[in-house]
Amino acid sequence: MEQSEVQALADKLDKLIEHCEKLERDNATLRDLQDDWNRERAQLMHKNDLAKNKIEAMIGRLRALEHH
Repeated sequence: MEQSEVQALADKLDKLIEHCEKLERDNATLRDLQDDWNRERAQLMHKNDLAKNKIEAMIGRLRALEHH
């Protein structure tokens, strides 16, 4: 193998390593975003449940008032 071929292969390998490192950083960023969205989703679901329970309680009180 000639020196120029070895250098070309080494250059390609360096680029591949750089690309893999970028992909690893991007993947870590995306995982962090996914974790944030999952936490936000859980909070919104909890708030939704609280609102649902309050509305159901209000409906129950209104029905009780109708029967008096």
